[in-house]
Amino acid sequence: MPDFLTTAVLIGLGMLILDCVEVGRNDAANLVNAVFGAGLMDRRKAAMLAGIAVILGATFSAPVIETARKGIFDPSVLTIQMAVTIYVSVYFVDTVLLYSFSGFGMPVSTTACLVFELVGASLFLAGPSNVNWPNVGSVAASIVISILFSGMAAFMMMRVFRGAMGNHVDDRERILLHGPWIAGAILTWLTWFMVFKGLKNVEQVQSIKAAFFDQYGEWSALLLMWSIFTLAIHLLLVFTHKLLCRHLFGLTAIAGMICMAFAFGQNDLANAASPGLSALTLFHGGEAQPDGLASIATKIPIPVYALFGCGVLMASGMFTNYAQRVTRAEVNTGSQSDDVKLYSPQWCQRVARFVLRVRRKHPSQTSLPEIPTSETHAHYDTLRASVITGISASVIALASGRGLPVSTTYVAFAAVIGTGMSDRVFARGQADTKLGRAIWVVSCWILTPIIAIVATGLIAQLIHHFSTAGLFLGLALSISVRLLFKHRADEHEKNYEPAEDDPHLSTL
Repeated sequence: MPDFLTTAVLIGLGMLILDCVEVGRNDAANLVNAVFGAGLMDRRKAAMLAGIAVILGATFSAPVIETARKGIFDPSVLTIQMAVTIYVSVYFVDTVLLYSFSGFGMPVSTTACLVFELVGASLFLAGPSNVNWPNVGSVAASIVISILFSGMAAFMMMRVFRGAMGNHVDDRERILLHGPWIAGAILTWLTWFMVFKGLKNVEQVQSIKAAFFDQYGEWSALLLMWSIFTLAIHLLLVFTHKLLCRHLFGLTAIAGMICMAFAFGQNDLANAASPGLSALTLFHGGEAQPDGLASIATKIPIPVYALFGCGVLMASGMFTNYAQRVTRAEVNTGSQSDDVKLYSPQWCQRVARFVLRVRRKHPSQTSLPEIPTSETHAHYDTLRASVITGISASVIALASGRGLPVSTTYVAFAAVIGTGMSDRVFARGQADTKLGRAIWVVSCWILTPIIAIVATGLIAQLIHHFSTAGLFLGLALSISVRLLFKHRADEHEKNYEPAEDDPHLSTL
């Protein structure tokens, strides 16, 4: 047992470092997509700004991490060896899943992966009675509902804002008329997001929340905030003349990215850190438990330097080539440009063509929005980028305020698709390619839980039966599959490099 625990903890800590990088490579990469796609900042600068917010969010996150993750399984009925096996098995599969999806430019949720990996390991190792199925169903339902809600809200808000602004997001008269209430609404969403999600552990914010939100009601407080923001922005627009008019929606989009990155660092830290920290806690405290149970690792305290270190690792993943692939693919999927390079299987493209044929039988009476043009080859305009970040933030805030787990990746991608449907980006140019890619991404989301459950369950069984030897076998399998998908992803990338006329997307 000591040999197994020592080996498992060492491997677990190594995989913790790798998993933090993988989270940044895929999940955190989605934070910069709206700002980058709108041409507001190049990807490296956007990643640096978002990375700083991720590090700050991780550093100021809760000092106690919940490792059972919303009660997915009951660690108190497991032996220490079984619990460590579950946590290490999760890492073996999670790092491969995130790395492989990133290699093919596919956004995937770390939250969903972790939850279903825990389900698979505990199911195969301790039986179905150890899994809290109502909680699993609640998590799955909240993820699906958040995706649908984000997409529909983004579609409707984009229709409203586009109807007011049209394509004249730089026109001073139009911005003076509609900019204050639109930007005020977006800033209200972001403030609400930070209160409920990003800064919920800060004492001063808790006091403000109790004094205004709890006492006067959420809707009254939000309406007052909207009025204040609208008035302040109107006055600034008048006094700054054309300066703020040119940058109003660009600033709201960047503010949304920073807010999401800060909260991402706070709340997604547990996804990457909890398995390794749980194994370490069991290693240090297991001998003190006479019954050998694993309940001691349900919640664990971690020092600030460890939080900071995990944040740095997550931020570093945003600068990798695989993170660039995730960004490029998602931006192109929702691009307002006609010509994009994207991959999707033939069956996805056939489904997309069928959907488009049905839509053409009932054409819309509204004209297609103009394609935004700029020297930075923007794929969105700044208004759309602001809606993407604002809606994503508000949906996550709504779910978090009610204790529901949601995925930053899924919500952000749904907002991209929702705003794209509003601007009818799937009705022009290579619409079948873009829609086919969206279908392929959603299909992979459906397949991911199945893969996570089966793969983690089999790895857990391997480690449980072969003990220390099983750890090395699991590690060898993880590395081998990782190398296999790296080779296939790199070969795939050669056929789908950025177009020559799109240098903005070809640079990190």
